[in-house]
Amino acid sequence: MTEPPKKSAPASWFLRPEGMIAGGATVGIALHLILRFAVPPLSVWGRPASDLPLLAVLALGGVPLVLELLLKVVKGEFSSDLLAGISIVTSVVLGELLPGALVVLMLSGGQALEAYALRSASSVLEALARRMPSVAHRQTNGSLVDVALDTVAIGDTLVVFPHEICPVDGTVTEGRGVMDESFLTGEPYKMSKAPGSAVLSGSINGDAALTILAGQRACDSRYATIMQVMRASEQHRPQLRRLGDQLGAYYTPLALVLAVAAWAASGDATRFLGVLVVATPCPLIIAIPVAIIGSISLAARRGIIIKDPAVLERIDTCRTAIFDKTGTLTYGQPWLTELSVAAGFSEPEILRLVGSLERYSKHPLAAAILLAARERHLDFADASEISEPPGEGMRGTIDGRQVQISGRRQVLARQPDLSAAMAPAKSGMECVVLIDRRYAAILHFRDKPRADGAAFIRHLRPRHGINRIMLVSGDQAAEVQHLAELVGIHEVFAGQSPEQKLEIVRRETSHAATLYLGDGINDAPALSVATVGVAFGQGSDITAEAAGAVILDSSLQRVDELLHIGRRLRAIALQSAAGGMVLSVAGMCFAAAGFLPPVAGALLQEAIDVLAVLNALRVAIPPRSLSDCADPE
Repeated sequence: MTEPPKKSAPASWFLRPEGMIAGGATVGIALHLILRFAVPPLSVWGRPASDLPLLAVLALGGVPLVLELLLKVVKGEFSSDLLAGISIVTSVVLGELLPGALVVLMLSGGQALEAYALRSASSVLEALARRMPSVAHRQTNGSLVDVALDTVAIGDTLVVFPHEICPVDGTVTEGRGVMDESFLTGEPYKMSKAPGSAVLSGSINGDAALTILAGQRACDSRYATIMQVMRASEQHRPQLRRLGDQLGAYYTPLALVLAVAAWAASGDATRFLGVLVVATPCPLIIAIPVAIIGSISLAARRGIIIKDPAVLERIDTCRTAIFDKTGTLTYGQPWLTELSVAAGFSEPEILRLVGSLERYSKHPLAAAILLAARERHLDFADASEISEPPGEGMRGTIDGRQVQISGRRQVLARQPDLSAAMAPAKSGMECVVLIDRRYAAILHFRDKPRADGAAFIRHLRPRHGINRIMLVSGDQAAEVQHLAELVGIHEVFAGQSPEQKLEIVRRETSHAATLYLGDGINDAPALSVATVGVAFGQGSDITAEAAGAVILDSSLQRVDELLHIGRRLRAIALQSAAGGMVLSVAGMCFAAAGFLPPVAGALLQEAIDVLAVLNALRVAIPPRSLSDCADPE
């Protein structure tokens, strides 16, 4: 694993080049007005002193902006900013310095607002690299030595301390505990580990130290594979056009045609400049970023962090929704869902005895058993002679009765005659309960679906125009299909690796805009290539970096609110931009007819900007309700 590059702290938006140009343009125009109306008039080298600040603005601010626009044109990127660049050049050629300086201010100010809205975030690959330990604890001749991770070889004996991240794929040789692999595999449970158990790099160790035998080098382990997939997905991320550029594709040619026609008809180049100054697409350059900033603020107040503002522009255009299972449509933890009780025993009796024993266990399923027992208000008894032999479950004595909890395979290996008496196996996880060596019950566990999952899925098509809904999970097929039936999803892909998820999302995105929701590290590549990637919860910084938006409290209602915030942004931004462009076209017609000189045109454009921005600010005002997640039926 290579060391992640050091990342400097992001500069404040006003210290970025566009922010500095906007600030300098403001100062320059103010100095121009002061010197212009000074008494007596001042001059330098035979020119009015009031021209010097404008020349400085055009030289220090206009030239970099125009060069940047020219570079985009060379690359074949034509945006609405092109009009502003032409206006700056034309104003210099015609000696109309004030309109040119005003255009520099409008263009750089809009870019500064856009930079503020975007805000920088560390890359996904850096976050992936940061998460892995830089050293491993290698056991050599009875002592532990910290070695660089990339020096670990297959067959090395390593110790993973409590709460550490496992450095490589391998096999447990000593120790017993649990590891959280849910972010890597999609399985919703913390997995028990004992000698012989496989471990995955990137999984989080529990409370006990484990000794493992390295089965892969760090660069070949499962976590490194996910990093490689992530790197490939970053390189092939689709480039999507922003809303301002889409509108500018129609507006820019119209303005240029009108400006050229005015010049050709009148023979006056000033009319060409006048039309372009009025045409400067400030409703696109300023109003849309203002609306984006307001929407980001509104989303933050609802517990939704917007990492990529383009998400807000795109989410209302998504027509395919792809869901991960664990932690997204489920709660990501096991629940006791059913007891299959043998004759001669009762559910309360079984739960009371098993709960009394599981109080002393750190097994991942113990919490689910205790919760079920407490919900029934059962009183626990004291246990004695408690033991948890590796691979054999847990046993103890309660009220003079011998209680044992283990897996079906382990029980049948010791008492094969119990096979006929046992209830048939079902999907999900299960535990077999023996009381006084007699088969007593089987406890069935599942990852519980979210209470609002079915209603949320049902409302996506009629309320948000989502035509296809898919469930893509790394979990077992039976578990995924069971959840799909509960929430009403018909397209199901189970047992999917991060690479397979990535290919599914990439394929679907080539046909229609996609919304992907997931919460694990195994979802990160898919999140990064979807049109809109939404991460659930704060469990993984990797997932949060790959996604365009993060739902902090893992609520489907918050996803619905994000959909509505995106719709409001798009509607209000279109109102501001389209309304501003209509007013600008009217102004262009006056300028083309000679009724509006360049400076007056720039001032008119500023008035139009104010109206567009005031309308855009409405987006930050929360409506009465931001969710319609109730079942539309």
